[in-house]
Order: sequence, then C-alpha cells, then structure tokens
Amino acid sequence: MTLAIFLGVLIGSILLGLPVAFALLLSAMALMLHMDLFSADILAQSLINGVDSFPLLAIPFFLVAGEVMSVGGLSKRIVRMATSLVGHKKGGLGYVAILTAVLLAGLSGSAVADAAALVSILYPMMRKAGYPEGRSVGLLASGGIIAPVIPPSLPLILIGVAGNISIKNLFLGGIVPGLIMGGTLMLVWSVLMRKEDLETMPRADKAERRQALRDGFWALLLPVIIIGGIRFGIFTPTEAAVVAAVYAIFISTVIYREMSLRLMFKVLIRAGRSTAMVMFLVGCAMVAAWLITVAQLPQQLAGMLGPLIDNPRVLMAVIMILVLLVGMVMDLSPTILILVPLLMPVVKMAGIDPVYFGLMFVINCSIGLITPPVGTVLNVVCGVGGVKMSEAVRGVAPFILSYLVILALFVAVPSIITTPMKWFIG
Repeated sequence: MTLAIFLGVLIGSILLGLPVAFALLLSAMALMLHMDLFSADILAQSLINGVDSFPLLAIPFFLVAGEVMSVGGLSKRIVRMATSLVGHKKGGLGYVAILTAVLLAGLSGSAVADAAALVSILYPMMRKAGYPEGRSVGLLASGGIIAPVIPPSLPLILIGVAGNISIKNLFLGGIVPGLIMGGTLMLVWSVLMRKEDLETMPRADKAERRQALRDGFWALLLPVIIIGGIRFGIFTPTEAAVVAAVYAIFISTVIYREMSLRLMFKVLIRAGRSTAMVMFLVGCAMVAAWLITVAQLPQQLAGMLGPLIDNPRVLMAVIMILVLLVGMVMDLSPTILILVPLLMPVVKMAGIDPVYFGLMFVINCSIGLITPPVGTVLNVVCGVGGVKMSEAVRGVAPFILSYLVILALFVAVPSIITTPMKWFIG
C-alpha cells in the first residue's frame, strides 16, 4: 500500500506538470501522512540535511569549471586538435566530433554542455561539407552523452550520494565504459559513411599538428590532473572539483586570455543558478529517500523481485529495462534521485557490485537523454542546430541501437567494467 501511495502521488504530480523536485516533496509528505508521521519541523530538517554533504560540494565547482571551459577557449582548441589528427579521413568531421566528445567529457561532465558545444562548433562545418543533417545531429547528440560516464561527471556524484557509493571508485570505473562508447560510435560512423560521397579535408602537416597539440595541451592536462590526483590519493573528488575550477579559470584568463571579468561574472551567475536547481532537487530527493527507508519500500520491492534476487544477471537486465523506460520520459538527475534509493538495497541483496550498478545506471540514463519523447540532449542539439526533431530521431537511431547493444553486453559480461575498474582502483 505504501509503495502504491508513493508512486501514485509521484507519477500523478509529474503528469500534472509539477516540477520533479516538488513532486518528490509531495510524495514524501503523502507517505508521512499515511504513516501518521507528518511534522513540518522534520520535513524542513530533512531537506536541509539532504544537501549537507561534503561530496555535494563538488557540484558547484565542477559546474563553474564546465562553464569556464565552454567560453574560455578550451573547447575550440580541443576541436582544432582533433581536426588536425583525424579530420582528413572519409567522414572526417564525424571522427573529429567523436574524439572531441571523448576529450570534452574529461573536462566538463555535462552532456547538455558538451552536446551544445559540439553542435555550435562542428554542425555548421558538417552541413557546409554536405554531411546528412539528421545523421550529423544524431552523432553529435550521441557523442554528448559520453560526458556523464567519463569523470568528472555530475551524475556519478549524484548517484554516489544517493546510493552511498564511493565517488572515487565511480570516477575511476567510468573511464573504460566511456572509451568503449566512443569506440562504438567510431565503428558505427565508419559503416554509415561508406556509401556517402563526401569530400575529405586535407591532411594536416606535422607543423600544424604540433601547433594544434601545443594549443590544446593545457586543456588536455586537466583530466590528467583530476584522474591522476584521485587515483593516487592526492585529493578527493570534491577537492578535485576545486582544482578543476581554479585550473580552468587560470588557463582561460592567463594562458588563453579569452576570459574577461565581465564574462567571469556571467559564468558564475549561470553556475550559481544551475547549482541552486540541482541542490534543491537533491534535498527533496533525500527527504523522499529517508521516508522510503522508514516505510520499508525497498523490502516491499525486494519481495516483488524475490525470484530474481538469486539470479543477478537477470535481475540486472530487468532493472536496466525499467531504467531505460523511465529515462525515456524523465531527465537523468531525477531518475537517479528517485530510483537509486529504492533499488540499491535490492541490488545489495543480490550481491551486485554497487559501483558496477552505479555505472550501468548512469550509462542507461544517458541513453535516455537522446531517446524520444523527452530526449533532453536531442532537444538541445535540434534547437542549437535548427534541425527538425523527426529528422534528428531518424539520424540518432543507429547510435541508440549501438549503445543498447553495448549496454546488453555489459549486463551479460560485467567483467568488461569490473576488471579494469579494479585495476584503476588498485
């Protein structure tokens, strides 16, 4: 009964158009009333305690770093460097987009920001060169969703807090799956471009490649500093966020000299607004998570999934199907904050590695960002590129299918993720 009340109020509120944060708060209040526990003091205290977390301090700093990178010249130099390396191949701009997406993922951690940067810089070039519009937009959107998987990643921080999972292990474990996603896109793109009659770009000479690498060196150094610092225990993920923000500001103002004080003020305002929205959503989700525990909803869910707990792979497959369906109609962060507290106890009962589960959850939710009807990233790239949604959906379909194939492969063979993860963690 309590599970039905919670889900009924939550889904009903969202269908009525209530923002997800308020829907979570309302569903928590409904549970409190049902259990005769309602207290405004407890509600307010739980809301404040929900965001009183040291790991969550990483969010505003990574948001600042991401905003600075997008306007401070780092993104342009990454694109220029990728173009000098692979731009001469057939369909070269597509390979440039994929390589840039992987490199940007190690800088910003935001799928929307990366996809918007890719479209604004590369889509006009692809359209001018005669690339199919829908296919180009589909590739750029698919490249953008690598960002939540490769560290530094805001969704990995959220799932670490929501599921009480080591953020350091999530960061280190996300490197190989993210690279596999990039490699898969390259394979699919090479197949799709075989029949296309496209002009190839001239091959960059050694001097041009050296210059591009020299210009992009400072940007490339950031993920090395973050991952290396976390891996060798120099700083925590939260401290890494501070390092990333300070480094990005320094590079943009002192080395590249593209960040003015006025632009910095705008960047801080945008990052502050994004932080406020994320933190309020997290606070409301933590209130709901506390009541989910008090109401013993995970135990009820475990009872429903009881026959599957003895078969972790089948259970994981069922969970992934559920998450995929939810991710198609809900954004990534709310999906994490709603489902993870509910599913994590069941996952632990089945003996599934929490870090593996967290990474699979984020990969799955990221695919939801490019699937209709919601498809946040797909909507962003269509808006920035001025492409019809119907055309973008057709263009992105092969890439969605390829992502689903590797998701199924990760479910069937967890060691693809867990083995390199353990090596990185040491």
